[in-house]
Amino acid sequence: MTAIAISEPGGPLVLKPERRPVPQPGSGEILIRVRAAGVNRPDVAQRTGAYPPPPGASDLPGLEVAGEVAGLGEGVERWRVGDQVCALAAGGGYAEYVTVPAGHALPVPAGFTFSEAAAVPETYFTVWHNVFERGGLKAGETLLVHGGSSGIGTTAIQLAAARGSRVIATAGSADKCDICLKLGAARAVNYREEDFVKAVKEATEGKGANVILDMIGGDYVDRNYVAAAEEGRIVQIATQGGAVASANFARLMAKRLVHTGSTLRPRSIEFKAAVAAALEAEVWPLLASRRVAPVMDMIFPLKEAWRAHERLESGEAIGKIVLDVA
Repeated sequence: MTAIAISEPGGPLVLKPERRPVPQPGSGEILIRVRAAGVNRPDVAQRTGAYPPPPGASDLPGLEVAGEVAGLGEGVERWRVGDQVCALAAGGGYAEYVTVPAGHALPVPAGFTFSEAAAVPETYFTVWHNVFERGGLKAGETLLVHGGSSGIGTTAIQLAAARGSRVIATAGSADKCDICLKLGAARAVNYREEDFVKAVKEATEGKGANVILDMIGGDYVDRNYVAAAEEGRIVQIATQGGAVASANFARLMAKRLVHTGSTLRPRSIEFKAAVAAALEAEVWPLLASRRVAPVMDMIFPLKEAWRAHERLESGEAIGKIVLDVA
């Protein structure tokens, strides 16, 4: 099969096509003939050498795919060869074939193309667990999501709004703010021109946001504490602005805040399967009805994965970037 390997740590051009053996599914796994693969920030981090794959995972980048089931490992009961699925992978998605635990696959949502389906797993697993399970967002509460025009951001806005929450999003341009509003945000803040803390306070009549989904870190940490409501929950999923920060913990104590965080890739097979089951029950009906859907930015051929990474790192993308593997 053709796969995209990381020839050495570095820039996008280190992504090189090469020939590799087709992987074989082990016990409890399925083999997927990949038709499309999502491109995500962790892929970029792996390419630069900052995010090595967990033990036992493929050294190839790629954390989400869509395609057809091409093989079944021992003990797999739900799937049949030919079933159309999308799946979360621990790695190896930038290839024509990949193996994943059977419980990490879900049916392609009704009416979705493979490219759309490949844009779902990584962001929806991440948002569901961090916003609704870890953050405990409820209908009627306010969610502040940073990076509202990103794949994660566009997913969080839609899911939170569809489930009855009010959303405030930050983004870096007027056009990106407009996208956030069209997706269901009640307020979009251009962080280059406005102070998001002040905007959140004004939009919530001084109460603040109940849940904050942050992928920035750095000096946003202390500002999130100010923007949060009493009993607020701040969920950290990345630190693009810096992993080390100075914060006034008196605010955390006075407001009884919870500041938590998580990473998805190293979690157990059982944990990811449980998230998949929750998504199928709670979110798949919303996808099938198009009440929520991935926002598609650009699609690149598999062999031009380096161009996809350039696009992601440019900061110009709105929504999801996908590789066409067909």
